[in-house]
This record gives sequence, structure tokens and C-alpha cells, in this order.
Amino acid sequence: MNTRVPLYQKIQQYILELIRSNGLQPGERIPTEKELMEQFNVSKITVVKALSTLADEQIIDRVPGKGSFVGKRKQVEPTSIKDESPLPKPATSGVQASKLIGLVIPSILDYFAIRLINGVKNTLAMQGYRVMILLSDGDIEKEKEALKTLQSIGAEGIVIFPVDEEHYNEELLSMKFSGYPFVLMDRFLPGVETDYIAADGKLGAKLAVDYLWELGHRQIAICSDSPIQTLTVQERIEGYVNALKMKGAMINPAHIITDFHIESLREAENHPLLRYMRNKMATAYITLNGRLGVQMYQLAKQAGLKVPEDLSIISFDEPTSVVDDFSIFTHIKQFEYEIGSQAAATMLDLIHQGRRERDRSYSKILLNPELVHGQTTGKPPEQP
Repeated sequence: MNTRVPLYQKIQQYILELIRSNGLQPGERIPTEKELMEQFNVSKITVVKALSTLADEQIIDRVPGKGSFVGKRKQVEPTSIKDESPLPKPATSGVQASKLIGLVIPSILDYFAIRLINGVKNTLAMQGYRVMILLSDGDIEKEKEALKTLQSIGAEGIVIFPVDEEHYNEELLSMKFSGYPFVLMDRFLPGVETDYIAADGKLGAKLAVDYLWELGHRQIAICSDSPIQTLTVQERIEGYVNALKMKGAMINPAHIITDFHIESLREAENHPLLRYMRNKMATAYITLNGRLGVQMYQLAKQAGLKVPEDLSIISFDEPTSVVDDFSIFTHIKQFEYEIGSQAAATMLDLIHQGRRERDRSYSKILLNPELVHGQTTGKPPEQP
């Protein structure tokens, strides 16, 4: 064989020749994935790509848990297999949506979202998939509408950064029970088995507390502009509380500040958080997202305080730079690109394997975050 022929195409040519030379009829079994992996000394993903293309052309039928069999359209020449895999499959709506994956995300207003999107997009593009992005704007009804829209146009699956609400999105539950492939990023649904990938929020909060404690801070506040009932807030606060307990510190409920909004810095003079900072209730603040970290930095300046001389700030996510080497904030790096990339890889696995059984196992991936030192943390000011 021509060594420049991609390995997956060699496997396709071998199967076509096997069907033709052995006179295999529709319904007869062809070699298993494991046998093909051993015969061609290739990875599983290469074999899956080869078989997926043949299945899309109806040359073979793939039956989850049983194997692959000769399909209805067995009389096909090897040259009919294109350089690029699967032929488009018409969606029910009439839109050509083959090799289309949906991505539902609250917004694209920060670098956290941009890195997630790039991770998803680049990983899918390597396998010839396109991405359609719909924004939920943090509204659960818009999220439901986006999910329905993507299903209606024939998206093969959906990667979802779900709205952080205390109530489930019923559309997600419906998709789960119908077997429609989807993967969650950044958070999961407690008590509901789904595929998801996220950074370990508890560990992230512990890293922040440990670092501030080493600098000498003892009055450490944690701040979120989301309700405390939301999952990601609960996890990070739990990590914060546990880290302080391990140091024998008392937990001050006044240092757990949640469910507030800073509409405008011009109106911030009467904001309770500004008074809290000005009264130096805490010497260090952990913010649960990058946008809030910037707002806290601006509030401190408005209160006549310097960062990090008068107070320190650690944010989850780097809010000020898309290039890691130019980070300004001390922050908890959650590896957003990797989250997006692994979510996309999991989605491809679901599609290629056809894993839609209700009793199948689900992938649950937690990445370990890292603390990145920046310019917003320092030792606490000396007490008079």
C-alpha cells in the first residue's frame, strides 16, 4: 500500500476488500475494533474514524456492544471513500447539519469563555466538525430554547456550559432520558448522571486560602455575586471553609459575601461592600470569578485603598489578559482551554461509540487548578 495513505483509509480499504473478496452479505460480522487495532498497530480513535466513515456510507452497520456488520450498501469501490470522513446526513429540518456540534454558553464577554470556546472548537475542527455557538445570557429559559434549536437543526451533540441555577433545566433531563449526546463543562447536575468536565473548585479555594495564610493574612473573605445555593459557589465556599478549619481558624460568617451586585462604580459609594472594605473588615479577598475580581480592585481604589499594600485579591480565572505570561491578577488557573478540549473529545467519543444506553458509565473529569502569582497579593498591612 502507498505509505502516504492515512492509516484510517488503509483500514477502510482493507474492510472493503474483505467484504468483496469473501463475498460477505449484509448482516455478516466484520473484524472487531480490537482485532483491527492489533492488525494495523493503531489507536482506537483511528479505528473508530475508519468505521464511522463506512457506517455513514451504510457500507457497515455499527451496533453498540455487539460489533460491526456488513451494511445494506456493500457494493462500494475503495475509491468512493473520500479523503475526508463521513458524508453529510440530512437533518430532519432540511438543514445539512452533519458534523455539526452545538455549543451553549452564557456569554463570550471574558477570556474564560474565549479559552473554553477555543478548546472546544479546535479539538472538533481536527476531526472535521463545525461548531454552532448559541448564548444563553445566563437565563435558563434562553438555555432551554438554545438546546431545542440545536436539536431541531440536526446537531449531532451539544457541549453545554450550563446556567448556574439552583433548579435543573428540564430540557437537560429530557435530553438525558432520550439518549441525546451532550457534555457539561464547568459544572454538573447533583444526583443526575451526566458526562462532565470541570476544574476542582474545592481545591482551587484551598489553594487561595493556603497562599494568603502563608503571606500572613488571617481575615480572609470570599466573595461571589451569585447566590450561595448555586453549585459552583457552594463547592468553592466548602473548600474555603475546610481550608480554614484545617488551620484551626474560626469561621466568620461575615467573611462569606454572596448574592450581591455592583451595577455601577459611580453608585458604589453607598454599596455595603465598599464600606466593608473601607472599614478593613478583611485584609484579603477571594473572588469567585474574574469579572468580580476587577470590580473589587476598582472598589478598593474608590475606597482609597491600594492593592496589594492595603488589601490582597485573588480571583478565580485571570480577568485581565488572554496571554498567560502577562497576567496581572494573582488567580486560580482552571485550564479553561483544556476543559473545552476534553469536553469536545468526550463528545466525539459519544458520537463515534454511539453510547446512548441509559445504564452506561459516564465520564466525570476534574482538573486540578493551579495558583498563579500576580501583582494583586502581598503581606497584610501592619496593625497599628
